[in-house]
Amino acid sequence: MDQQGHGSQAPMGVGANVPYQAYPQLYHHQQQQQQQQQQQLQMFWADQYREIDQTSDFKNHSLPLARIKKIMKADEDVRMIAAEAPVVFARACEMFILELTHRSWAHAEENKRRTLQKNDIAAAITRTDVFDFLVDIVPREEGNEDIGRPSVMTAPAPAGDPLAYYYIQQ
Repeated sequence: MDQQGHGSQAPMGVGANVPYQAYPQLYHHQQQQQQQQQQQLQMFWADQYREIDQTSDFKNHSLPLARIKKIMKADEDVRMIAAEAPVVFARACEMFILELTHRSWAHAEENKRRTLQKNDIAAAITRTDVFDFLVDIVPREEGNEDIGRPSVMTAPAPAGDPLAYYYIQQ
């Protein structure tokens, strides 16, 4: 796991029990790819912070505030909602969608595709610990191309294993 709490992936076509050293070229290529993706994400977040700092117009939104407010009011305990709350949620949702799309697109490119697919989103969710709450909502489709981790693991991997993750069986 890296400093941002993101999981790592196994080389394509390589089982979890095969050490990376057995495939030095593949490992080197994967390391370069991961570094490039990390740089792209860092640039993405730097751009997001810059955009937030420069924002002065809070009246134009890319997501419908009425719908966000309706979702917020679905909680029976919520009685009143300040005008700025849906605006903040709209921006947070937009940033969430952008990051998940960015990570999903990286998976599509790894597989040499130019079309974002459901399994790319599932791969992004599986590879990123902060998206673990979505694992049951966007399940992986078995039999599709490799998403970067072993296909089924019923127990946590040993501590210190870079491929450690939980796969919740249904």
